[in-house]
Amino acid sequence: MPRHFQLLLTAFLIFPALLLNAQKKNKRFELHIHKTTESMHIDGEMNETAWQTADVAGNFHMVLPMDTSHSRVNTEIRMTYDGQNLYIMAVCHLIKPGPYRIESLRRDFTFGKNDNFIFFLDPFNDLTNGYTFGANAAGAQWDGMLFEGGKADLNWDNKWVSAVKNYTDKWIFEAAIPFKTIRYKKGISEWGINFSRLDITQAEKSAWAPVPRQFPTASLAYT
Repeated sequence: MPRHFQLLLTAFLIFPALLLNAQKKNKRFELHIHKTTESMHIDGEMNETAWQTADVAGNFHMVLPMDTSHSRVNTEIRMTYDGQNLYIMAVCHLIKPGPYRIESLRRDFTFGKNDNFIFFLDPFNDLTNGYTFGANAAGAQWDGMLFEGGKADLNWDNKWVSAVKNYTDKWIFEAAIPFKTIRYKKGISEWGINFSRLDITQAEKSAWAPVPRQFPTASLAYT
C-alpha cells in the first residue's frame, strides 16, 4: 500500500478531487480511516486499540420497507488499515435476542434469505467499478466484483479473512481485505463506500448512506 495513501471514507473512502466530490449524491457521508501499526487478530472481538480509537459510521438509513427514516436496528462500522490490509468491523446490534435467519452456509449465499452485513467498495471512485465483501450472521462469506455501477459478479472469489462472533444482543463481523486482492486507482486518498445490513426478523434492509428503495444497496451512485 503506498505510503501516501490515507483513507477518508465518504459514503466512500476520500479523494482530493473537488469536482468529483461535488458529483457525489451522498458526499456528506465521510468516514476517516486511520492507519494502524498494531497486529490485528481477526476474531470478531473488539480487543485491539485500533478499534477503540477508530471513527464510527452509524445511524443507518432504512432502505426497505420504507426509505424515509433511520433504521430501527443499530449498526456501527469501524475501519483501519496497514501496509497490507484494509480492516473492517461491523457491530450488528439486535432489537431483541433471538435466532438468526440463516438459509445457507455456502459462499455467496442468497442475499434475501440470510441476516447479513455487506459493504460495497469503489476504489476507483468512478461510480462504476468496485468490489463487494461481507458475511451472513453465521459467518458464510460473500464477495464479488461490481461493474456498470452496481451489478455484482459473484463468480469472483478471492482470498481474504473474516470472522463472525455471535453475542446475546449483537453479532460482530470482522475482516481483513488484502490490498493485493483488489485493484485501485493510485494517487488518490478517497474511495467510495457504502454499508448494507439485512435483518430479516425486523423485515428491514438499511444502509449507512441513504439509498432509494427502488435501487439496490450495491448501487455505486450512492457511495
